[in-house]
Amino acid sequence: MKIAVIGTGYVGLVTGTCLAETGNEVLCIDIDQEKVNKMQNGEVPIYEPHLDVLFERNIKANRLRFSTSLEEGLEHGDIIFLALPTPEDEDGSADLKYILGVADNIGKLIKDYKVIVDKSTVPVGTSDKVKAAVAKHAKVEFDVVSNPEFLREGFAVDDFLKPERIVVGSSSERATKLMEKLYKPYVRSGNPIIIMDEKSAELTKYASNSFLAAKITFMNEIANFCEKVGADVDKVRIGMGTDSRIGKRFLFPGIGYGGSCFPKDVKALHKSGQENNYNFKILDAVINVNARQKLVLIPKIENHFNNDLKGKNIAVWGLAFKPETDDIREAPSLYMIEELLSQGANITAFDPEAMSNVKRKLGTKINFANSMYEALKDADALVISTEWSIFRTPDFSKMKDLMVGHTIFDGRNLYEVKDVVNEGFKYISIGR
Repeated sequence: MKIAVIGTGYVGLVTGTCLAETGNEVLCIDIDQEKVNKMQNGEVPIYEPHLDVLFERNIKANRLRFSTSLEEGLEHGDIIFLALPTPEDEDGSADLKYILGVADNIGKLIKDYKVIVDKSTVPVGTSDKVKAAVAKHAKVEFDVVSNPEFLREGFAVDDFLKPERIVVGSSSERATKLMEKLYKPYVRSGNPIIIMDEKSAELTKYASNSFLAAKITFMNEIANFCEKVGADVDKVRIGMGTDSRIGKRFLFPGIGYGGSCFPKDVKALHKSGQENNYNFKILDAVINVNARQKLVLIPKIENHFNNDLKGKNIAVWGLAFKPETDDIREAPSLYMIEELLSQGANITAFDPEAMSNVKRKLGTKINFANSMYEALKDADALVISTEWSIFRTPDFSKMKDLMVGHTIFDGRNLYEVKDVVNEGFKYISIGR
């Protein structure tokens, strides 16, 4: 099938590349000429495990191409995916200006029937707005479909190629058949393509992410309470997770969630509720607790240094909001770093993938190390904010030799408490 993907951000690029992998002819459109030039030369603009292999293979096979021309994309594609940014507005709502702007232009340019697919995460009712924007100028038939993505950063390629489910919101039989044909190769193992109305599909994405954010936040609250009463959150987590009604996933406590999805989607659903005279009280709590959780280590650090951080050298392991990505959007590490800097601390950080993104944001405010151990030289303490696998089995003897102070503040509970204490460190983690 012939597919056009408008927007080559995280969702658009993964979508386009993985659709090409099953034999479709995909043309990706982006307004950034420099970015398009780099992709045409085989350069992947984001870090995502395994994406580079598929990217290179499909470019060589001429199944994956790039252009800045929307008109060219519309001439090429029978199905047009909109994978455009929906940034958080000042009031927490999703800003639809990019999607509706492109929809307006599509209406002016389409010459024959197209299925226009909302792939971006959008509020309930967006498909109606897209339909109206296209219809304002269109002189041919078209359908608008909602097809939310459920891609986890760090696992996006597997998630697309082997999805647990595919949600399609469509009120058109013609469009539904095309979408089922497109996605059939991805569900050969029997996982469902779930057909529903457009509004239900739009809400499914927000509801899913908000529920997972609530699950994480609940566990963080339990962890904080464990510290008050002397319980061990790891034991509580295991005891809860073996209940099949609850499940083991998303029960790991830490310093809050970040990234491009959970913070934005929770706020957008909360705002949608307000616009429809409904108050999501649970989401109120999730938003407030998560904001507080990102700084939960700060009082512990302050207490350790007797409220005097001026001139203290703090090493930070991990900058990305989670491992296996270079995404630093809403990363807890950045909130902690800003607070530590405001109190006069010196920061030296290391992350396997995200340092260049942080350099663009913070410049010379902090130092960047070439390795996890280099970051520890003369450090008074170490703060762990991302659970990269390379941090899981460190050489504690080497760490001890490099550091001036032997204290670890672990925001991701990577180690057993007794093991680190036996290595001669003071070890402060979450809920233990």
